[in-house]
Amino acid sequence: MRQIVLDTETTGLDPKQGHRIIEVAAIELDGRKVSSRTFHRYLNPEREIDEGAAAVHGLTLERLQNEAKFAEVAPALLEFIAGAELIIHNAPFDIGFLNTELALAGLPLLDNRVIDTLKVAKELHPGKKNNLNALCDRYQIDNSHRTLHGALLDTELLAEVYLGM
Repeated sequence: MRQIVLDTETTGLDPKQGHRIIEVAAIELDGRKVSSRTFHRYLNPEREIDEGAAAVHGLTLERLQNEAKFAEVAPALLEFIAGAELIIHNAPFDIGFLNTELALAGLPLLDNRVIDTLKVAKELHPGKKNNLNALCDRYQIDNSHRTLHGALLDTELLAEVYLGM
């Protein structure tokens, strides 16, 4: 079964408050192995980035001003993930943002099957920290180069975590 590990970075925490996706990355798993197929785009959110969000990912509006808008890259993203099962850490967050962006672009909402690795981790390790850094430590995955969140790096790490679960 074809699976896609996916992550986003955003301008803030809530798409209902007008926050937008500023980075999206997806890595294909084929037969529980990372393939060479990836999708990665930075996006112009056309709005300010919350200070707290910028502290997490280090992206600024100035850096993103010349990037494409979500609606411009959405068809390529939808084609990349078509028919795949999505692997996402804290899936409701990313799916909420993706579906909001797709609706704004007049495109169909996601109907992919989703595995939420945060939910899986909580079932496997109840009462423990289950953020991506904690899971990397638990599964002995080197994340020493992760000083800030980034969608592409986070999908690479999450793929290793998921395959180790």
